[in-house]
Amino acid sequence: MVYEAKNYDKLIGMPGFSEPLLRNHFTLYQGYVTNTNKLCDALDALSHEGRQATPEFAELARRFGWEWNGMRLHEYYFDNLAGNGQPSGKVKDALAKDFKDFESFQKYFLAVGAMRGIGWTVLYHDPQSNRFFVSWINEHDGAHLAGCNPILVMDCFEHAFMLDYGVKRADYLAAFWKNVDWAKVESRIR
Repeated sequence: MVYEAKNYDKLIGMPGFSEPLLRNHFTLYQGYVTNTNKLCDALDALSHEGRQATPEFAELARRFGWEWNGMRLHEYYFDNLAGNGQPSGKVKDALAKDFKDFESFQKYFLAVGAMRGIGWTVLYHDPQSNRFFVSWINEHDGAHLAGCNPILVMDCFEHAFMLDYGVKRADYLAAFWKNVDWAKVESRIR
């Protein structure tokens, strides 16, 4: 199977995100899709040649999680944008259960996003316990909560905001929050 980059041009004109910032971000995402395909091909070729026990295979297999998650996390991120930032009662009620109230959840989520460093802020839903957790992912391929579904994803790497906001990450976080598509977030709860 060949993975294709999704078209996110619908985000152009979204308040708080310039076209150059978004186009650069789309290009970065397209690179993850391209590299995911290249790694799939290379790993398949090495496997068909019986070369699974080689250092080359091992390094490519290790790299796969980085490229795959870079692709998927960006898709979650772009897909949960272009909303009006207004959550439905269902989402608000569900999050209030684990965070006291929606405003406490918002503060918690944005505090994680404001931490120093690069990475992702992810709201996960654990279908086994029906609980919600906010987690920081330092690198694409590590710190994911096993068995949980990402339902709200925020890119906190500098490429997501530096062109428009410089080092003012808080301004980016506010712009992100105003554009969350809560209907999309709600649809991810399983």
